[in-house]
Amino acid sequence: MPTADVVVIGAGVIGCSVAHELARDRWAVTVVDRGHGPGQGSTSASSAVVRFNYSTRTGVAAAWEAKHLWARWEEHLGGADEAGMARFHQTGSLYLDSPEQDRRKVLDLFDQVGVTYEEWDAETIRRRLPQVDPGRHYPPKSLADEAFWDDPTGELTGYWTPDSGFVDDPTLAAHNLMAAARRRGATFRFGAEVTAVRRDGGRVAGIDLASGERIDAPVVVNVTGPHSGHVNGLAGVLEDFSVRTRPMRQEVHEVPAPDGHGVAQPVVMDLDLGTYSRGTPSGQLLVGGAEPACDPLQWLEDPDTYVPTVTKELYEAQVYRAARRMPELRVPNTPHGVTGVYDVADDWIPIYDRTALPGFYVAIGTSGNQFKNAPIVGRFLAEIIRSCEDGHDHDAEPVRVDLPLTGQYADLGDYSRRRPVNPDSSFSVMG
Repeated sequence: MPTADVVVIGAGVIGCSVAHELARDRWAVTVVDRGHGPGQGSTSASSAVVRFNYSTRTGVAAAWEAKHLWARWEEHLGGADEAGMARFHQTGSLYLDSPEQDRRKVLDLFDQVGVTYEEWDAETIRRRLPQVDPGRHYPPKSLADEAFWDDPTGELTGYWTPDSGFVDDPTLAAHNLMAAARRRGATFRFGAEVTAVRRDGGRVAGIDLASGERIDAPVVVNVTGPHSGHVNGLAGVLEDFSVRTRPMRQEVHEVPAPDGHGVAQPVVMDLDLGTYSRGTPSGQLLVGGAEPACDPLQWLEDPDTYVPTVTKELYEAQVYRAARRMPELRVPNTPHGVTGVYDVADDWIPIYDRTALPGFYVAIGTSGNQFKNAPIVGRFLAEIIRSCEDGHDHDAEPVRVDLPLTGQYADLGDYSRRRPVNPDSSFSVMG
């Protein structure tokens, strides 16, 4: 019977980061995933935006530290990957004002953490980003609404973060982390579906696979994205959570970037119109939604059953909104993009924690806004696991992790499974 110190269930970008950090700490790690390679689930549909605006200090600090790790990616991994290396493109990001976001609260958190930013008025937006029209359209409207094409009701201001941007290949980033974990001794098993989480003497004892094989381990980590609720059910820990997660279908669309911009096109976070966008190295523009009230949320009972292709209805809704912000943007007749399934917590803030079953840990509720934090999330889980396995009561006294590249710290109690739902969240992909 195979054995390991730790079994990590899930080989997305977060699961691979957890495996990398645990292997760096000399745990014998086995990663299992029912897919055929790393990053093939929710990770593959990520827009991979690197930004810093979150609703908690810990969220901002984590993203700020992670950016510095993306910027020195090969050094962080301890070497290169023969498959190639994902690359961080520092394009800067514009965040337009909206009643859904209190700019002062965000900028106060930036000041506490040390994030660099500039406050822009409408004229500065026009001068610095001439492709962006700062007209105010709030609230976001559906295409069926006669008011969709109304003239702006005023002008927006916003703030600019020059250090943000995007990672060009999220699946490759997961592969890079897998390669780094393997160099440190981790084992990866693909095409391996978990059918049971076993207990022995009141703590986790390992997992069973659909093949009939068992893997013994005193520590198991659930990093299964939209299947996280199912795996928590196998472990019998669902009642231990005050914040739950659910699978949600999402689409991200790809269109030609406004003329003359391409990869230099910055990230534009636009809650005024309910969209976000970023450029690509190939001169395209990715456009996603920020869950505006006019777009019904597509919750799924079964994360494996969903329409796998982009829909014309959502494509037009999101891209036409982006075209209102960028008048030069062309909207092709044929939709093009990717679909995926997110693992969404009640307040869109992830859960990085232990559970009521000793030895069973979770890194869940991450989809949509935690790709950027993958390099540091592995360290978060490694510290929680080490502390709890050494007898520390993380529930009573949450683990605190120092962030050496930025001189900050992260209070991991903010990611507790037992926290109250955060009323300051945007309750959207913005987190």
